[in-house]
Amino acid sequence: MKITDAEKKALKGRGYIMTRDGEHFVGRIITEDGVLTSEELMVAAEAAKKFGSGAVAMTSRMTVEVQGLTYETIEPFDQFLRERGLYTGGTGARVRPIVACKGTVCVHGLIDTQALARELHEKFYKGWYDVKLPHKFKIGIGGCPNNCVKPSLNDFGIMGQRMPEYDSKDCHGCGRCLASERCPVHAAHMENGVMEIDRTLCTSCGKCIDNCVFHTVSEKKAGYAVFVGGLWGKRQRMGNRLPEIYTKEEVFQLVEKAILLYREQGWTGERFGAFIDRIGPDNFIAQLTSDEVLARKQSILDAPLLQRGESR
Repeated sequence: MKITDAEKKALKGRGYIMTRDGEHFVGRIITEDGVLTSEELMVAAEAAKKFGSGAVAMTSRMTVEVQGLTYETIEPFDQFLRERGLYTGGTGARVRPIVACKGTVCVHGLIDTQALARELHEKFYKGWYDVKLPHKFKIGIGGCPNNCVKPSLNDFGIMGQRMPEYDSKDCHGCGRCLASERCPVHAAHMENGVMEIDRTLCTSCGKCIDNCVFHTVSEKKAGYAVFVGGLWGKRQRMGNRLPEIYTKEEVFQLVEKAILLYREQGWTGERFGAFIDRIGPDNFIAQLTSDEVLARKQSILDAPLLQRGESR
């Protein structure tokens, strides 16, 4: 069957992507937080066997792809999934499915990454699904500075943080310092018999906190670091880190404002990081950390996207 380019584009928007043989499709099943229950896994496996080649692949964005679908099996496959609580998607110039590391259950996790992913999924993947953006917008959540999900290489990256509070004058000069021993980047280290913390190296992983037997290292602040404009693909860009450690409520506001600014000032086809470079990172961060854009929310959502070279 001859499939038109318009049909291919429409199917891709629903999560059905033609493979390079030109005859088959993969169907991307969305996970809200990178987790599927055993029942959901069984549904995906049954659907793959019934409608596809029987193969299921995991994508780098933590969706599940059923392989070997044909044009004729897409609709019954789609109906089969939806009747059992699953659905496809995850493509197009919009907020993409949220990617989170396993910080919820990881020994290094500082935040509940999966719960945060579910909340972001509901508000921005589902809630903003019909909001057309200049290009795709990827959100990545890392539970700690181990960077398994590489938050700084996502359009909007979130990282769990636990900042230590410490004054070297309180150090007892122990022969063995557990706080410094457990610092993975050697920011906490012994110097002339006293523990020091090099703040230029500290990643706020929290490993030193609560390990001093005299309780000289405590928690100053816990929350979320935020990176904007990261890119990893045909071109690479390290995201700009915002200056504070934020609360969850502040993170949600920052995501919303980032999307609004991108939609208002980004050019069609321009990636988020390229947009930030074009208007200047300092300019963008100044707009992002104010609330002025929220007052323009409805007019931004109602306006057409800018074409290359246009401005408002």
